[in-house]
Amino acid sequence: MLEALVAQGMLSAKQAQEILAREPAARARVLKSRSQVGSKEAARYDVSPVEVVAAFQVQLGDGRGLLDEDRVTEAAAHAAGITYRKIDPLKLDMALATRTVSKPFAQKHVLLPLERSPQGRLVVAVANPFDRELFENLFRLTGLPIEPVLSAKVDILKSIAEIYGFKRTLAQAADDFAAAPQLTNFEQLVSLSGTQELEASVKPVVQAVDYLLRYAFDNRASDIHIEPKRSTSQVRLRIDGVLHTVYTLPAGVHPPIASRVKMLSRMDISEKRKPQDGRIKTERDGREVELRVSTLPTAFGEKVVIRIFDPETLVQDIAQLGFEPDEKGAFESWIDQPHGLILVTGPTGSGKTTTLYSALKAVAGPDVNVTTVEDPIEMVWEGFNQVQVQPKVGLDFAGALRHILRQDPDVIMVGEIRDAETAENAIQSALTGHLVLSTLHTNDAIGAVARMKDLGVPPFLLSQSLVGLMAQRLLRRICEHCAQEATLTPDELTALQAPIPLLPGGVRLRKGAGCVRCRGTGYLGRTGVFEIVSVGAELQELVTQSAPYHAMVEAARRSGMRTLREAAVRKLAQGLTSFEEVVRMTSR
Repeated sequence: MLEALVAQGMLSAKQAQEILAREPAARARVLKSRSQVGSKEAARYDVSPVEVVAAFQVQLGDGRGLLDEDRVTEAAAHAAGITYRKIDPLKLDMALATRTVSKPFAQKHVLLPLERSPQGRLVVAVANPFDRELFENLFRLTGLPIEPVLSAKVDILKSIAEIYGFKRTLAQAADDFAAAPQLTNFEQLVSLSGTQELEASVKPVVQAVDYLLRYAFDNRASDIHIEPKRSTSQVRLRIDGVLHTVYTLPAGVHPPIASRVKMLSRMDISEKRKPQDGRIKTERDGREVELRVSTLPTAFGEKVVIRIFDPETLVQDIAQLGFEPDEKGAFESWIDQPHGLILVTGPTGSGKTTTLYSALKAVAGPDVNVTTVEDPIEMVWEGFNQVQVQPKVGLDFAGALRHILRQDPDVIMVGEIRDAETAENAIQSALTGHLVLSTLHTNDAIGAVARMKDLGVPPFLLSQSLVGLMAQRLLRRICEHCAQEATLTPDELTALQAPIPLLPGGVRLRKGAGCVRCRGTGYLGRTGVFEIVSVGAELQELVTQSAPYHAMVEAARRSGMRTLREAAVRKLAQGLTSFEEVVRMTSR
């Protein structure tokens, strides 16, 4: 193993000698770490050479990070002439694995069936690719030629625990409550026979919901969709803004899973005819995570959507949002103002809430009273005084805003300006010495002016209160692990309808080839693009005069505004995103 790593330039000869000399201590350290995590299953496995080398946490050169188990396994596969496979939990075939081998067999030999290749071979992830007897046994067991691929032992064991544990949980729930199909709403009109539903307190359902939540956390999901179909239930995760189907569950298990989620989020379990909203607070890696839950009656039952609000994602430093240096300077100058109105626009899912929370975090302190009015409260944060809109008791945005003004606020955040009264109160708050931040649903920044006028705000008051307007979108970032150089065709350059800027570091066009870390998409994470409009004297005058839209756009451009498309093309030229993503997410 050490010779292979030295030959591939991952270790120096000196480092290899040091690892060899300290091997016994490293082996003991691995065993101790296993016992500390309390895994009896893991403790009984031999410590492999891969684990020994990874335990030294050698730092690779050229900014490549640590020599971890994945990299050591990949190097071993290369040296042995065997395919390396990073196990992608979103692409595991649970049915194939559980049908092919039992859990004890899989654990004993540290293997996991992954897929059937187009050539009819059974692709099996193994930690020891030289066990010929094992492959012969598998061939006799399955009747299929075996194609071994090398994977990290830790990935195989984790996947075995998850697949077989979740499969067993679903099977127990389905077996207990398979008496009748679950027919609701529209289909209930033709089938009125009683149906038996699994109690939400039964342990398999509790385990299944806990597993789905952990699975979503591990895969950086922002939303979990649990959707009832005619004969199954589908689970999808939204990752980097795109939905991925991850599980198909038995139809009979959907109602108890929905009931369990409703119980956790303090909804009315007996009410299945009306949409409901709730929230769950849980813990992940020592930090609190907020989950917002929504249920919706559909043709085949209640659809459940769980939105995940990770504090580290939702409340960031302004520098992490994706601003260019000049954009960051402009935005920070806005929130440093003692009073005025800042409007952030964009469609749902464009990152407006993250921007506002990050701005509030920047200004909050012991000498600043920050108060928010939200529907619902996206993320509970101790540094702010947060008010939940409750229409049932007559507390709407406008009413809450009126009362907040009596609470001596310095900074006010209004979740969304939806009606004339809220707009009027926000303007009055901005004019009477408060900094007000809010959102609107418009396509671009200047469009917010027309929207506020539509809500009945007099132009002269709007011009006096506005500090800045900002539109934003989220673009998927090129995966750094599989990025490669790219070029644009003449047709693509024309389609951009914005020139590629000459940047100080030069133009760097890239695309993601697709790898295990990005699940073959070529994208990993997202970054913001912004259309920033600072409201100066010229634009104030145009707003007061109710000037045409194009005149205000021209004035904004003279003051340095870049359109969303131009801002996205800058990200393209920096190698941060792709042509397809720029065209998909921004209008010209």
